[in-house]
Amino acid sequence: MNLPLIQTIVSWITTVMTVVGLPGLLALMAIESFGLPPLPSEVILPFAGFLIADGTYSATGAVAAALVGGLAGSFIAYGIGRWARDRLTTLGIGPFRLEASHLDRMDRWFSRHGEVTVIVCRLLPVLRGYISYPAGAARMNAGRFGIYTFLGSLPFTVGLIYAGYLLRSDWTVVSSYFNLANDLLLGLIALTVLYLILIAAGLVTFGWPPHRGPRWNPAPVPPNSRE
Repeated sequence: MNLPLIQTIVSWITTVMTVVGLPGLLALMAIESFGLPPLPSEVILPFAGFLIADGTYSATGAVAAALVGGLAGSFIAYGIGRWARDRLTTLGIGPFRLEASHLDRMDRWFSRHGEVTVIVCRLLPVLRGYISYPAGAARMNAGRFGIYTFLGSLPFTVGLIYAGYLLRSDWTVVSSYFNLANDLLLGLIALTVLYLILIAAGLVTFGWPPHRGPRWNPAPVPPNSRE
């Protein structure tokens, strides 16, 4: 069942793409890759395929506009992440405050696994719109970031556009197949946040499987301190 907000977003996206044309597709994909506000590429790209099928867009123009828009939005997010790096350690409260050691750990991760991380996340709903921020904060090489963002975006973009082209007026069917993936990813994110909260509260220890933290096993009171 569609909610009114979802229907409004879909209607707005389709209106922009129909009235504005390829520049509208480019702008929407830039916003989608920027992540704020979140726009579903699972709606944008299949509808672009439908517009190719009915002759409104050319296939080459649509694919190029979608990829250029995605790269533009990704680099804006990357730049914000890089610019905000030195301000990250001022964020958070108590156990949730980011420390310099956390940033060092992130730097090491992106130094070793940045390419795979960017490619995989650009293939995944939800995460694809936000991976650019930590990549920028970790100061991943901008050239490498651009190349692997493009490589990860290419099959995702072409695949959804082609699906919309094949389905034509039934292009909305594509987005329904992504609902389960979206729900699973959001559930995983929620569990990760809960896990971090429990670690910060001292209820579990870091690692897998998690064990009871120090809050469950308070230090015994020395006998000579009892009255």
